[in-house]
Amino acid sequence: MTVWTPTDDGFADLTSHDTFVHGVPHNTFARLRRDDPVHWTDWDQGQGFWSITRHADIIEMNRQPDVFSSARGIRMEDQTYEEYLARRTFQETDPPEHMQTRIKVARAFSKPVIAEYEQDIRALCDEILDQALEAREFDATKAIARQLPMRMLGRILGTPEADLPWLVEKGDALIANTDPDFTDHVLDKMDTDAFRMMPFNSPAGAELYQYAKELMEHKARSGDTNGILNLILNPGRDGGVISETEFRNFFCLLVAAGNDTTRYSIAAGIQAMCHQPELLGQMQAGGAVWETAADEIIRWATPAIYFRRTATRDVEMHGKTIRAGDKVLYWFASANRDEAVFDDPFRVDLTRSPNKHLSFGQGGPHICLGMWLARLEVRVLFEELSKRLAAIEPAGPHQFLRSNFVGGIKALPVRVTPA
Repeated sequence: MTVWTPTDDGFADLTSHDTFVHGVPHNTFARLRRDDPVHWTDWDQGQGFWSITRHADIIEMNRQPDVFSSARGIRMEDQTYEEYLARRTFQETDPPEHMQTRIKVARAFSKPVIAEYEQDIRALCDEILDQALEAREFDATKAIARQLPMRMLGRILGTPEADLPWLVEKGDALIANTDPDFTDHVLDKMDTDAFRMMPFNSPAGAELYQYAKELMEHKARSGDTNGILNLILNPGRDGGVISETEFRNFFCLLVAAGNDTTRYSIAAGIQAMCHQPELLGQMQAGGAVWETAADEIIRWATPAIYFRRTATRDVEMHGKTIRAGDKVLYWFASANRDEAVFDDPFRVDLTRSPNKHLSFGQGGPHICLGMWLARLEVRVLFEELSKRLAAIEPAGPHQFLRSNFVGGIKALPVRVTPA
C-alpha cells in the first residue's frame, strides 16, 4: 500500500498554484526526468524558466553558485532589482556575502547546540500529544504538526509564548501567500503592488518587522540576551553589523521557514502512518529505525518544492542552452522521487539508507540552516506519538496547500486508537 498516488495527466502546469492543491504533480515530473530533464516553460505572468528535475543535475548545479546565482531571487516570480534589495534574506545572496551572514548564526543552529534542546522538545511533545489525543478524531496538522515548531520557535527567538499564535499566523501569511486560507492578500489573485517592497510581497512582513523591532527594544532595556536574534545583531568578525532591512527580512524568514517546513514534514509523516500501518509497528520497535526515520519523513514531505537560481553565463545541459540571465528552477520535489536514486520512491521506508534526499538543499552553500533542528523535532515527535498509539487512520480527505513553492498538508483529519 502506498501513501499517496499522484493523479495528474503528466502535463501539469507547473506555474499554476491550483495544480498543487491536488498534491505535487509527480506524473509530470516523472515524464520530465525521463524525456526532458532541462525543460523550458513559457509563462504569461513573467519571464519563462528552465525546470531541472533530475537529482544528479540539481546536486551538480547546486555546487556552482557562481554559475547559478541566488542573488536574483529564489522564487519563480520576477522582481526588480530594487524589490530584490528590499526583500532579500541571506538565502538570496551568493558567497562570500552569504557566508558572512550565515556564520553569525550558524553556531546557534549547529548539531551540538540543537542537541541540547532535546529535553525541551520531548516535554513539549508530551504536552501537545496528551492534549491532542484526548479527542479520538482531530485535524493532525492543527493539533500536532503546527504546535511543536510553533512552540520551539518561541524558545529559539526568545519571544513570549503568548505571542506565538500571532507570529505563526503572520508567518503563514508570508510563506503561504498564494493560499486564501492563510492570507487576504493572495499573490496571484489580486494587485499586491503596494506591498512589493515588503518581505514575500506581503503586508504581514511589515507587521512582523514592527514586532521584531519592539521585541529587540524590550530585550535591550531588560538586558535579555536569550534567543538567536541577539546573535544576528552582534558585530561580525570584521566589525560590521547587520542592516535594518537585513534584520527585518531575517526575522521574517525565521518565523516563516522555521515553522512551516517542520510542520509540513510532521503532517506528511502522520499521513504516511495512516496509509502504511506497518510504520507504527516499526516506530514502536525502535532501535536503529530512529537513525533514519526523520530523514525519510522529510524526504517524503519535501516542504520546499523548488528553489530558483539565475544563470550568470551560458551553459549547455542535455542538449539545451541555458542563457545568461535565464531563470532556473531546481525542483526538489522531483529529485526526491527520482527512480535513479531512490528505490520505490513512492513508499515511505523508515530504514532507507543511504538517503540522499534534497529537502535541505544539499550540495551547495545554501544547505538549510535549521536541518538539525528539523531532524530532532521530527524524530522526537514520532518517538512520542508512536508510544501513545495502537492505531491511526484517515478520518476524511486531506487538503494540500495552494502553492507551487511550499508543499504541505494543511488539513489532515485522523482517527486514533490510544495504546
